[in-house]
Amino acid sequence: MSNRGQQAQPSSNGTTASDPVRGTPVLGEAITIAPTSTRAGSTGAPTFERPTLADLGHDLLEVSAVERFVSLGLPFLCVAGFFAAGARGWWWAALVFVIVQSFATYASVSHDLVHGNLGLHRRANETLLAVIELLALRSGHAYRLAHLHHHKAFPAPDDIEGRASGMPLWRALLDGLFAQPRQWWWALQRSHGVARRWIIAEGTGVLVLVAACVSALPWTPVPAAYAALTIAGSWIYPVMTSWMVHDPEGEDDLHQTRLFRGRIASVLAFEHLYHLEHHLYPRVPHQRWPLLARRLDPLFARAGLRPIVLGRWTRGALPGAKE
Repeated sequence: MSNRGQQAQPSSNGTTASDPVRGTPVLGEAITIAPTSTRAGSTGAPTFERPTLADLGHDLLEVSAVERFVSLGLPFLCVAGFFAAGARGWWWAALVFVIVQSFATYASVSHDLVHGNLGLHRRANETLLAVIELLALRSGHAYRLAHLHHHKAFPAPDDIEGRASGMPLWRALLDGLFAQPRQWWWALQRSHGVARRWIIAEGTGVLVLVAACVSALPWTPVPAAYAALTIAGSWIYPVMTSWMVHDPEGEDDLHQTRLFRGRIASVLAFEHLYHLEHHLYPRVPHQRWPLLARRLDPLFARAGLRPIVLGRWTRGALPGAKE
């Protein structure tokens, strides 16, 4: 059987059905929006006709072997770099490694593994999701359950990942302090079968790894510093992945997720600030988000969407928009 044979197969609009065996969301499940979703009201407001992935191009789903290798290897490289730099007392370099690792896991490669977007065999995908998130002292399968539910349910009250979107900034920052343990517990209560065993094993693994890092203090502070910085790095996730990018008061799916454009956003977010595009097409891997955005820009413009352009006081215009 080919690598694709054991993965959830997306429909033409980029979503998948529930797993018929486990009864839980499979990799890549997304919010339900009709492929030709129209948002015009009685006032004759602009509409957004959502094209299928076939219309946009199936090249958006392709990931090269080099891209896959770089994505999967970067978290391991960052961990090795942190410990090598820390052992030599190069703490600024070590800090850079742990910052990159925090971003490269939760927001990038782990996120692609959650959606099954890297073209891996199902078993390899599951194992790497667990291992790479354990490097960051988190549960990969708890992340998957919470994130796929977020795609389906936002802004529902039980959307644990999106809850910070409706908070003031100071509360969203405080929410990050316990976001990961709370997400693990939320997922544990809602999981069963294989997924539950993964979540229990990963939670146990996190505790063991943190204990090992602390127990090494009599000999070296490097592992404890790694654990402290890695855990602290996760505190910002509710602000970055919920508060900043979502608007729970938006009138529909197209307006409940913010649209970002501009050079500053591209540089600061390493071409990852395409949250609206991701919610519309969750099967597209992060390597293709910029291309997806370029293909959607004329449609967004016709629908009257104006993006947030970092560095400006007002919203910018998309290519093809009428000023």
